[in-house]
Amino acid sequence: MTEVVEPAPSDRPWLRLDKRMLLVHPVTELVKFIPVLIGTVLLGTSSGNHLWSLVPLVLIVVFALTRWFTTSYRVGPTHVELRTGLIQRKKLSVPRSRIRSVDIEADLLRRALGLAVVVIGTGKAADREDTFKLDALDARVVPGLRTELLAHTTQSVAAQPVSPGAPPEPPRPAREIGHWQPAWARYAPLSLTGFAVVAPVVGLAFQYGLGKVLFESRAAQNLEDGSGLVIALAITALVVAIVLVVSLAGSARYLTTYHNLKVLDDGHTLHVRHGLFTTRQITMDLARFRGATVKEPLLLRLAGAAELEAIMVGEKPKLKLLPQAPRAAVERTLAELLGPRQTPEPEKSAQQQDSAATAAGALSLHKASAGDSDPPQLSKSAADNSHSPAVANSTGGGTVTTVQTSAPLIPHGTAARRRRYTRALTPAALIVVLLAVLHLTGARVSPWWLLLPGILALIALPLAEDRYRGLGHTVIPATSTAPAWLITRSGSLDRARDCVEAPGIIGWTVRQSFWQRRSGVATIIAATAAGRKRYLVIDIPVDQAWPLIDAVTPGRLGDRAGVAA
Repeated sequence: MTEVVEPAPSDRPWLRLDKRMLLVHPVTELVKFIPVLIGTVLLGTSSGNHLWSLVPLVLIVVFALTRWFTTSYRVGPTHVELRTGLIQRKKLSVPRSRIRSVDIEADLLRRALGLAVVVIGTGKAADREDTFKLDALDARVVPGLRTELLAHTTQSVAAQPVSPGAPPEPPRPAREIGHWQPAWARYAPLSLTGFAVVAPVVGLAFQYGLGKVLFESRAAQNLEDGSGLVIALAITALVVAIVLVVSLAGSARYLTTYHNLKVLDDGHTLHVRHGLFTTRQITMDLARFRGATVKEPLLLRLAGAAELEAIMVGEKPKLKLLPQAPRAAVERTLAELLGPRQTPEPEKSAQQQDSAATAAGALSLHKASAGDSDPPQLSKSAADNSHSPAVANSTGGGTVTTVQTSAPLIPHGTAARRRRYTRALTPAALIVVLLAVLHLTGARVSPWWLLLPGILALIALPLAEDRYRGLGHTVIPATSTAPAWLITRSGSLDRARDCVEAPGIIGWTVRQSFWQRRSGVATIIAATAAGRKRYLVIDIPVDQAWPLIDAVTPGRLGDRAGVAA
């Protein structure tokens, strides 16, 4: 993240962080070094010299206080600069034209003191030490600082010629394209967030002797001497208790993390804000937006829910816009992101837009899940409408055009289905072969071992079918107001539908393994500088690979396009 280019000289003064940070940093540093403090207290108690307990406490507090004296920053006309460090002095300089996002965060202590943390993102992966972080600033100056840092995102619009005598165009108001509802917390137990909260606590408790206390308790001894039914009931009660605790933990984390989440779009930046105790606001340059991913894990999919993640250049791959939410809400936000960005009528609220789009969104999403079942045969006019790149939605006050992101996905054929079944049944077949070899060599094999491949096959068959139904792709052609889009989907337990815009694709790879060549299929890899960098169309018939690439990026294939035709 550190830039080599020297900034132009600036007459702007160097500024310090807010003095109220002197009340915050000692507390945060003490929390980080709690294990060290506990160790020094034990050492001081055992040695009889309690001063050992005060020495690290004083050092930590002094180190935290020196940050205010050693940290300064400056926002110049071309660069933003930051100087930190006491013993090892460090200076970070970032060109303002390279700023891609501004992350604002404030926990309970900082909010009580009127402070906020500002993190500047440049689209490069930076070490923790090289992060441009201002901790902490007066919360009242942060919005103006954010606007100033992201002012270059509106320069292209400001540079457009204006006819003489015409009044200046007012700034475009931000429109809400997604919002959170507390009722969505019912989807939180269907993910692994609860386990992520409970597992460290349980592991720490067992590390400090909880397991020994439980297993050596009188209740555990009685269970060992009791009947099998009592043990089974105890295990069942334990599983139910774990599921309940994990569900409550996941719901609590969901409510506190995503409370009052809103996704705003002003045509130049994408603004996401959420949080109950710790508030967070992320503002990103829409010029770096390259698409979105709809995450549909198995449990969420069965409950009719999904998650939405943005594909941005220079941002982390899993940049969540909407957490676990109903599919209709996810589809609405997805259509707003992928469609032509227009300012909605001021009097129309996001809730009204939700109610107007819920029915169409739910229906189109089921069609987008056409991989769950083969698409029905349509008449020519119906098929043309279902694959049209845009749908005009009359709202009374005008016509708003949105990209139809939920066109039916094209299935990948019998070869792809056969490969799904082959992969799923291979472990069971190998176990059967191993048992047969052992039997032929004279080894005694219990017939109960035959249950293992049978159970594996019963699990593998529906999994293979679901994995095949999850395969699919489609191409939404470009229009005069929107680029072409590649939509690809794969997976079963962790299904994902990726929507990548054609201008963001910088290269293609058509890959065939040994078995793919014999099955007549291939995997297409669309390379991009955003998100996961590689987006796959898995096991597509090889004769459809080159037409697909040419449909997304016309002319990119050169002479090969003519040969493929």
